[in-house]
Amino acid sequence: MPRTTSSKPQSLKSTPLALSELHIRLATLEKEHQSLLKKIKRKRTELKNFVEKMRSLATEIFHRASPSLQKMADIDREIHALFDEIFTKRKLGKQTEKNIKAVYRNLQVAGIISPKIPRPAEDSELDELFEDFQQDHDFSPGAKHQEQHLTTEPNNRKEESRKVRQIFLKLAEIFHPDKVTDSETQMYHTEIMKEINKAYQEGDLARLLEIEKQHDLGEYIDNNSQDDLTRKCQILEQQNQILTNQYDNLKRELHQAKNTPEGAMVSDHRKAAKQGIDSIDKMLETIEAQMTIVTQIRDFVQDFQQQKITIKEFMAGPTVLNSLNQDMMEELLEEMLLELERTGIF
Repeated sequence: MPRTTSSKPQSLKSTPLALSELHIRLATLEKEHQSLLKKIKRKRTELKNFVEKMRSLATEIFHRASPSLQKMADIDREIHALFDEIFTKRKLGKQTEKNIKAVYRNLQVAGIISPKIPRPAEDSELDELFEDFQQDHDFSPGAKHQEQHLTTEPNNRKEESRKVRQIFLKLAEIFHPDKVTDSETQMYHTEIMKEINKAYQEGDLARLLEIEKQHDLGEYIDNNSQDDLTRKCQILEQQNQILTNQYDNLKRELHQAKNTPEGAMVSDHRKAAKQGIDSIDKMLETIEAQMTIVTQIRDFVQDFQQQKITIKEFMAGPTVLNSLNQDMMEELLEEMLLELERTGIF
């Protein structure tokens, strides 16, 4: 029986293992790349919408509350003016004047009227020292970021900036309006360059890559070339790391925005809206209630200034202030009880 020999079909070509691994690696990186671009776009939109909501809510509050706040400010000035007249035009004994000044000071400390308490000389000295300290140690967020950026910027941050600049220069070379002579094309390129410049100034790699993809400016890759695939994988790895950092920064910015007083106001406004409550109406009701209290105090001080009530009656304080103090004590007690329940003391 003749011996048979097996041979592989000549039509089948075996792909090198390294090349197959590169294809798989490239596919994984491209999938991660697209996912990051989508996540950044969503988070960027979420942040933009939240900031716009903060601004629109603040604007609405300002317009609706402005008349009431103006009235409050007018009444506040009247109260200060009345006390000025009492101290300058009425003849008061030393102890009586001291007691009246104590009432005036307490109204300011309690936040019922605006503070106009003269500060001791040593406070001014402390302020001067603090100003000198601030000049040497600027703690504003922008300054802190700038200081870190200039003095302790890590190498990877510099590398990120370099990669973003590379994409920017590539796009700027293509879309610079001076590169074309046709007026219509110049206008089109000018608009694109505005987006490119804005993205570059904000360090927005995702947006630069979106513009690159939108205009099909990506580099040609030979899928059968190990060098091309390796280079493409390296580029994607670097870009994905930058995009990950960009996404983390957007999440951080959104978190910080939500934790500002304005951000908390937006959250409260949304919660109230779900319950069918207009939070601004509630705020206006609170302002009106405060105005009623301040108006009664203004009338009380005015009665004393016009000598319609005695010093003894004045020192006893207005009825509204006494009831306000009682409400504040009850509210404080309630908060203490709630805190004790939360801590499990009882």
